[in-house]
Amino acid sequence: MRDLVFVGYLVALLFIAFKRPFLFTLVYAYVDIVAPQRLSYFMLNSVPLSLVVFALALLGYLVADTKQDSRFSIRQAMMIMLLAYCGYTTVQAAVPDAALEKWDWVWKALVFAIFLPLTLKTKLRLEALALFMVLCAGTLIITGGIKTLASGGGYGVLVLLVDNNSGLYEGSIISTVAICIIPLILWLAHHGTIFPPDWRVKLFAYALIFSALLIPIGTQARTGLVCIGVWAVLQLRFVRYRLIYAGLAAAIGLLSIPFLPQSFTERMGTIENYQADQSASTRLAVWKWTWDYANQHPFGGGFDVYRINKLTYELSEVDVTQYEEWGIDPDDVDARLVEDEARAFHSSYFEMLGEQGFPGLILWLMIHVGGLWRMELLRRKYGKSPKRDEQWVAPLAIALQHGHVIFLVGALFVGIAYQPFVYMLVALQIGLDTYMARRSAEARQQPIAKQLTGGAQPKTLSENRRPFTN
Repeated sequence: MRDLVFVGYLVALLFIAFKRPFLFTLVYAYVDIVAPQRLSYFMLNSVPLSLVVFALALLGYLVADTKQDSRFSIRQAMMIMLLAYCGYTTVQAAVPDAALEKWDWVWKALVFAIFLPLTLKTKLRLEALALFMVLCAGTLIITGGIKTLASGGGYGVLVLLVDNNSGLYEGSIISTVAICIIPLILWLAHHGTIFPPDWRVKLFAYALIFSALLIPIGTQARTGLVCIGVWAVLQLRFVRYRLIYAGLAAAIGLLSIPFLPQSFTERMGTIENYQADQSASTRLAVWKWTWDYANQHPFGGGFDVYRINKLTYELSEVDVTQYEEWGIDPDDVDARLVEDEARAFHSSYFEMLGEQGFPGLILWLMIHVGGLWRMELLRRKYGKSPKRDEQWVAPLAIALQHGHVIFLVGALFVGIAYQPFVYMLVALQIGLDTYMARRSAEARQQPIAKQLTGGAQPKTLSENRRPFTN
């Protein structure tokens, strides 16, 4: 019965998209984020759903969409270079079978991120993608928030829509994504037009933010707590009374501690005491191994090269920060030697370094840091724009920039270098950047056209289109 519901909903979306081909791209975003094929018992998981929907999106763009307003950016060229380089390292991979398995979904994420900005040619399309990203991620976040309130969650215990530990269904990944979309939720609540920002929209937005803040508690992912801290600090950029804001934030944090599950506070305590935590010690050992491997293989070892690692490290049984307080000689501390192998990178930066080497890491950093820089330029250019139809630009640039910063900090501790959701965020940045570049070019051309036509101001291409397709 559940399969019939999912199939019916998906067929309805596709049927509507045949009339408005741009909607195919939004359907693909839904398939990529929610992954309904994972929720299906047999009907959806028996077909390559994401590949079929992407083919429809590409075909819809080629056949029914105008190409005149599409622009190609430097960052899209960088992603093409990264895609080609990943293909090369896959052929030369140290673990060929595992590399091919990961390549099977990485190339789709990169290709869609390269293609998507070409379709984002109007404000309505930019907003529609942002809305779909938020609502699709919200499907998982709301479920997780409700279950956290009901049971308190637990590390490796909180199950979202389905018991699956990959993609956005993994605790640390959904915790990072849940916090990084909060700025986008706030933008939609104040500047959205698809759902005008009345009290109902704002109430839903604040409830969704509350649910997003519950996700790190329910998953007990330490990365999520770090991301919450980063989001709180970023808010200081635009808060009028910063000391009051900082005091209130600290007070809320302290007052919330008694209401948190004991297992959550105990796990968060291991952030400081990393020497006695096996997970943290393993990460440090993996990062050291990755650095040594990259020095010997500067062009990387291909996807999932971590499977060849063998680690040996010491794990202290006593909290080393308490040595002086307890009067314990560090030489007398009981430590056990831990041997491990095939441990994942637990960091996007080391993931790129180990798999794609220094060239891949540099390309990856240029793609992401370039996005932060471009959004900052848009913020400064349109932050004080007197034009009413440009009041939304700077807030969206800020939201995308802050969300990206949160992702980059969370990526320090989670292997999400190729996470499709984040590449949609990158595509949204590129779409906003190219759209505003086109508008600026049209604005510069209008005075010239006005002189040539004797004072009559010609309409731009976008003004001649129907509102929805715009």
